[in-house]
Amino acid sequence: MTASEVTDLLAVLWGKARAKAPAGPISPSQLRALLAIERRQGSNLRALGEALESSPPATSRLCDRLEAAGLVERSTSPASRREVELHLSRQGQELLDEVRDHQVREIRKVLEIMPPDALAHLTKGLVAFRDAAAAVDDTADADTSGIRAERSA
Repeated sequence: MTASEVTDLLAVLWGKARAKAPAGPISPSQLRALLAIERRQGSNLRALGEALESSPPATSRLCDRLEAAGLVERSTSPASRREVELHLSRQGQELLDEVRDHQVREIRKVLEIMPPDALAHLTKGLVAFRDAAAAVDDTADADTSGIRAERSA
């Protein structure tokens, strides 16, 4: 199976769960932003933009929309008054919890009708995928830290 085929299958799976999610009108980019903010509570707009691979103006507009919807809160950083920290609001966290619960229910429906041997193969494959992804992340972190060290020299 190619990387493109895996990507297509995952898009179908997550798209199905997202399409039926009771979260209301939230775009995929808004969902990605909420997930990134959740992982990095207190991060700033620059860090969010890097995580989303988005320009500073686009990231700022996205946060404006999320804040207007009551999903994100901005606060002044205690370290620097010129820097703004991003946090999920209670409503934003509840939305993510609701989306996750729905995704789990959708995936559970699929897993429950899979033959046991296919489920065992899927589990083994996903564990191997997770481990390989962690190795790639470790390599990327090592590569990036080398670049940082060169820049600071």
